Amino acid sequence: MAIPKRVQERVVNGMKQFVPLLQQLKDRDVSEADTVTLVKDILSEVFGYDKYTELTSEYAIRGTRCDLAIKLEGKLAMLIEVKAIGLSLDDKHVKQAVDYAANEGVKWVILTNGVCWRMFEVMTLDGKIDKRLIVELDLLTLDYRKESNQDLMFPFTREGFSKGSHMELRDRQEATSKYLIAALLVGNEAVMQVLRRELRRVVDVAVDEEDVLRVLRNDVIKRDAVEGPLADKAAAKVDRRETQALRKRTRREAEFEGVPTVEPSALPNAPDAPDTPAEPDRGDILPST
Repeated sequence: MAIPKRVQERVVNGMKQFVPLLQQLKDRDVSEADTVTLVKDILSEVFGYDKYTELTSEYAIRGTRCDLAIKLEGKLAMLIEVKAIGLSLDDKHVKQAVDYAANEGVKWVILTNGVCWRMFEVMTLDGKIDKRLIVELDLLTLDYRKESNQDLMFPFTREGFSKGSHMELRDRQEATSKYLIAALLVGNEAVMQVLRRELRRVVDVAVDEEDVLRVLRNDVIKRDAVEGPLADKAAAKVDRRETQALRKRTRREAEFEGVPTVEPSALPNAPDAPDTPAEPDRGDILPST
């Protein structure tokens, strides 16, 4: 996603100002309260949020409070958990904010100590609240003048978040996740056909599909890539795509042959499909004599 020039200029100019200040405050090991003030300034002057209308300190949630919240167009968009600048961040530090976000219906959380910034997506897997790291920055080591690094910073900006750059980054990660690739290998008919064809070409032996699947599951793919909530989610996505492809093929074939289109609910494995699809009215297909 292209970064607007004015955003690039603001990020570069803002970082020139804040990098020396970050190092100074880290050396002094300032308190969490002082770090919160610093984070608000960075969110405003580097990332472009309005300090007075879009940033809320000590956001109240079910009788407790989160350090910061971002509201866009009056709607809660993201929660931010802030730790003291001298503290090394740990997953346990973001757990509370993730729980808060899930309770508030918010999907995005930032954990930061001013120097390190981590953005998480909040998910529910098997009825349990979970999170996924989308992007991480270290503002003291990052070369903010490089375009590739600006791409990593863009999801944290108001403009980038509003345009969905964080979701684009998430989708790119998901496209190469071990869960999705494993699901494609073991759950996609087209991929299986290619594997069997290439095996036949190499060894000149017809290999049974079940034998290929057994080797993939037991010897080639690690178990954690095909088992567990994330693996199930990836397999479901592959199944949906397979069903959609089957629907399209069925419609194209029906149109080519001049027969009525089969409703998607009548396709095998389609959601809400009846156990026994009704036979088509042959009178609609064959010409009357």
